[in-house]
Amino acid sequence: MKKISALMLSAALLILFTACSADKAEANESTASDRAESGEANIMAEKTKETELKMMIGDQAVSVEWEDNESAKALKQLAENGPLTIQMSMYGGFEQVGAIGSSLPRNDVQTTTQACDIVLYSGDQIVVFYGSNSWAYTRLGRITDKTAEEMAKLLGNGDVVVTLFVE
Repeated sequence: MKKISALMLSAALLILFTACSADKAEANESTASDRAESGEANIMAEKTKETELKMMIGDQAVSVEWEDNESAKALKQLAENGPLTIQMSMYGGFEQVGAIGSSLPRNDVQTTTQACDIVLYSGDQIVVFYGSNSWAYTRLGRITDKTAEEMAKLLGNGDVVVTLFVE
């Protein structure tokens, strides 16, 4: 009888030990899985960490509200490879125009621009306005921290250099 009781006790302990080990293993897998998911989330957060396309006109930073379109996204992608420096030239007494160096997607629409507007012209030129014009452009963005008078002072006195970069 003692042999059977000892055998039953051993079997019960073995079952209990196996169950506890399985629970612990499951808990460890869950913790490892949670850590892996958390690590993946951190990596995804880093990858999708929001970067902004910034603009300088000469040595002056300007705030820009960029359009949510393929053209502005492609421009940002160009600047992600390093600062994009664009030599601008005065044109028509109301705008500065400069070649980007590559073609961007375009969706030209007949537009009347205002001072502070930034547009894409012919798919490969950026135009920054300090006056107004009507033409078919693709909108890229708008400078939000300058008035029309400040834009005229900034852009209306000769050629300038525009630098686009991602930060």
